[in-house]
Amino acid sequence: MAHAQHRPAPLADGKIVLEAAEIARALTRIAHEILERTDGAGDVVLLGIPTRGVPLAERLAARLTQVEGRPAPAGSLDVTMYRDDLRLRPARALGHTDVPASGIDGKVVVLVDDVLYSGRTVRAALDALNDIGRPRIVQLAVLVDRGHRELPIRADYVGKNLPTSQREVVQVQLTETDGQDAVMLGQAVLGQAVLGQAGPR
Repeated sequence: MAHAQHRPAPLADGKIVLEAAEIARALTRIAHEILERTDGAGDVVLLGIPTRGVPLAERLAARLTQVEGRPAPAGSLDVTMYRDDLRLRPARALGHTDVPASGIDGKVVVLVDDVLYSGRTVRAALDALNDIGRPRIVQLAVLVDRGHRELPIRADYVGKNLPTSQREVVQVQLTETDGQDAVMLGQAVLGQAVLGQAGPR
């Protein structure tokens, strides 16, 4: 699946907290945890939340396929119209929901996102799922959990727990969308939209 290129937004005093090799190891660990908790991932469907959750879901699917020797279905789940802050946010283009042909009814659906913050994006994803099927179990995998939850939502699989202040910005960059793999922590440059943190997540 092709992904649009996005120019990384600048961060003031940004520092790398995860490099490419560390991201790769985190995803490999998450893949093995999924296999362990789902008894081989035979009925697992990975759905990435756009933008950066989609390539992360595809990478996890590739790792599951490599270990198990059978395809792991992956797709995308757009949550734009399900967000509770939609009227407060600038207008933006709708994303794309792409559910594998096998569907999600009775399956273990693993939602995949880059950053877990307030939990509101995940709640929107649960509402979106409800409109397209009835999974047996829904789990959540995130590359970074930065804390500051506003809803009672937690991730089942976490690449890195990253303590942050609410003034700090976590910026995830992936090769598929940004040309490189890195997780940055810093302050947003005034007036700039920040990748990986477009409002409370």
